[in-house]
Amino acid sequence: MKVVLRILGALVGIVVLAVLVIFVAGRFSDGPMGFFSGGAFTSGDVVASPSDWAFATDTDTIQMQLLEPPRSRTVWVVVDDGKAYIPCGVPNFRLWKQWPHEAVADGRAEIRIDGKRYPVTLSKTDDPAAFDRLLAKVGEKYGGLPPGEVDQDSVWFFRLDPRPAS
Repeated sequence: MKVVLRILGALVGIVVLAVLVIFVAGRFSDGPMGFFSGGAFTSGDVVASPSDWAFATDTDTIQMQLLEPPRSRTVWVVVDDGKAYIPCGVPNFRLWKQWPHEAVADGRAEIRIDGKRYPVTLSKTDDPAAFDRLLAKVGEKYGGLPPGEVDQDSVWFFRLDPRPAS
């Protein structure tokens, strides 16, 4: 029995150590590492943000980095009438998701799609009509709850507004 417990303890220790290494390495990486957040973008050409984001309609995920604090993550994107939005589910679970509150405080960000970096400002949208439209688009693109079963406290949407490169 002691041998089994030692082996189990060693396996748990290895998993915990591996996750810690990924978290630490992620902070110094050029962008997110899959599910794990990453460091500031260092690669990719910085280009002007488009006035029409229709090219991102069929893009499943994009990389987003706040300028302050300079951490990046992989996020979903939906496009509505040429404007791009990043949905954020469970924004008030601060233990896990701090970025939406950081984006409300300072929305300066960069988006990376296909190796190109776009300077943007993330603007939280509170329009109820837009919320319902965007939620329907998330449901169509990614699956999930139909409109009416989710409210604006449990899902936030950030519009990508153009920002000059700094």
